[in-house]
Amino acid sequence: MTTQQTVKIQLVRSPIGTKESHRATVRGLGLRKLNSVSELKDSPEVRGMINKISYLVKVL
Repeated sequence: MTTQQTVKIQLVRSPIGTKESHRATVRGLGLRKLNSVSELKDSPEVRGMINKISYLVKVL
């Protein structure tokens, strides 16, 4: 039995006024409101999304 690595991210800045693609990335990561936390599988795709909006989120 293997346990999958996960990564927790928190939305710390509002996506209002950012590029449309960045807002879509925030929604794609499952973040809605400010300070909401989402736990996702740690994969290169998710890491790339986090890197794209690194100025909006914090990795917990």
